[in-house]
Amino acid sequence: MSDRPLKLLLIDQDSIFRLGLRVALEEFSNLQVVSEAQTDTAALQILAELAQEDPNRVNLVVLELGNGRSLSSQQLGLQLCRHLKTQYPNLPLLLLSSVQEQGLLLAARAAGVNGYCPKGTPVSELVTAMHLVVAGGSFWDRVGQDEMATRRHEDEVVNAIENFSVSSRLPFSKLRNHLRLSGIAYIDATLSQVTAQLQVPGLPLLDRAVLAGQRRELLAARWLLSQLFASSLERREVEPRLRSVANANHFASVQGQPPTNPTLSRSISKSDSPNKQNTPSLLSPRSLQAALFASCISKLQFPLKNLTNIPLEIDILRSDKKRDLLYLILQKIADALDEMRASLVKINQLYELKNTVLLDVWQAATTDFFGKFSRVRVGTNNLEIVTLLLQNPIVVQTEILQRIPLVEELFSYLLFQTDLQIDNASYPAGRSEAKEHAEMLLENLLIQVANAVVQPLLNSLADVEEIKQSFYDRQLISTREIERFRNNLSWRYRLRNYVNEPKEIFESRYELFVFAPRGLATISIYAPRGQELAQLSGIGLVVTLTLEFRDAIAPRLQSLLSFLGSGVVFVLTQVIGRGLGLIGRGILQGIGSVSLTERKNRKL
Repeated sequence: MSDRPLKLLLIDQDSIFRLGLRVALEEFSNLQVVSEAQTDTAALQILAELAQEDPNRVNLVVLELGNGRSLSSQQLGLQLCRHLKTQYPNLPLLLLSSVQEQGLLLAARAAGVNGYCPKGTPVSELVTAMHLVVAGGSFWDRVGQDEMATRRHEDEVVNAIENFSVSSRLPFSKLRNHLRLSGIAYIDATLSQVTAQLQVPGLPLLDRAVLAGQRRELLAARWLLSQLFASSLERREVEPRLRSVANANHFASVQGQPPTNPTLSRSISKSDSPNKQNTPSLLSPRSLQAALFASCISKLQFPLKNLTNIPLEIDILRSDKKRDLLYLILQKIADALDEMRASLVKINQLYELKNTVLLDVWQAATTDFFGKFSRVRVGTNNLEIVTLLLQNPIVVQTEILQRIPLVEELFSYLLFQTDLQIDNASYPAGRSEAKEHAEMLLENLLIQVANAVVQPLLNSLADVEEIKQSFYDRQLISTREIERFRNNLSWRYRLRNYVNEPKEIFESRYELFVFAPRGLATISIYAPRGQELAQLSGIGLVVTLTLEFRDAIAPRLQSLLSFLGSGVVFVLTQVIGRGLGLIGRGILQGIGSVSLTERKNRKL
């Protein structure tokens, strides 16, 4: 056991378990629980604060995958592991979990977790695992069994190849068959690990796409190995199956579905990727997305207080709920982007798919945030929250989702590495300027979709006690404050529809909501909006005409007022002022001469 003192951060949703573990670990003098967190967002915020104070304040994170039972919570736990390894690559992670599934444990190991102990492990063994992980080793209670099996298969292949030169005494067909079986056994062992990870329910599409690519490569290697070492009879048996697969792939390509054959799949993904040859950046689209999303996750640790004078629907949420919702929407957007990649979406299809993708993200985020089967009692009715909130998507689309600016440009940048045309400039993909502007678009997208998630709640279930206690900020929990908040939102919509939006269209700009160090802020960017300006009518058109009239008449009126003001000043100062001055001087002189005459008369 190492003498290096352990400084732990505990992450677990069960407060009783954290308390028990803290008490049990207090018996060890060289071990200190620096802090503990209940959620992943709280853990990231604590680590950021501790890192600012002292980079070595924590040298081990002990965590559970969510609550250990919920699949969505487990996926959030895996996301947390990946983010921790991205932001703190030298910080070891020890999984102390009730998870038993092999696929989840392999996924955790792939995410960068350094060790695993099931809950219920004796404290002495747990502390030993902690020291081993901090010292740079790894500790896996169960997962090492598959790795040993893989190594045995690998040793068999190596031994077979090494013995190839001395095996001339054996019939070549027997040696060939032995090599083929050994190689296939090794590939099958690796393939079983990848397949187990793919079977994890709720796996993010980004991870699923990577694992699916590995599986295709393993299948291709298995087929190639079989062809190299197969006999002529075996080849004749395989050829009809290959032709059937090719026919199936042809039908799938006609229907717009991904092919089955791994080799064909790779060729299609290369040939049908738009803008690949014209892209100057060396980053892949997934690299752009990973860097952008990692930066956005870091900004989610900022305070989320609304610093603008524009009321937002998410202002009613508690800070932790607001952060969880934004983080969840970011996941859903990543899933949507990966699904579009897997479907080989073309760049000219983004305009048609944009509204569908946003609606799917809104529905998925609403379902996961409130709980698919959550219910709430309203009067005598026991209502399903999600069913009620998703029953009127048209209002959400027209009022919020369809008004989110530059979504198509953001998706094109992330999927096809196109130059980002924004703020009257073109930014090549991969440049820091493009990343900064893409961050603004992504942050605004997150905030607006979050508003769309909360908007039906305020319309239908705003004053339900269970909802208020679970989600609302304490300052907005009374009925009076809720109604005042809803009235402010209503006035904001009217002002936006009749004044602010026509004004922004006329000024060729968009107002974006972004994450600032002190909270949510707004930033204005230029964008051509001539087509929208031509379609304005009613009050919006009157507003733009008023602005145009003001711009036309204001300089002239200002000049006229300036001229008249100068004339008034001249009359008041030069004419009336001087006249009044002369009159006053005469009065003073007259009073002076009278007083002098009186003095002379008195002397006489």
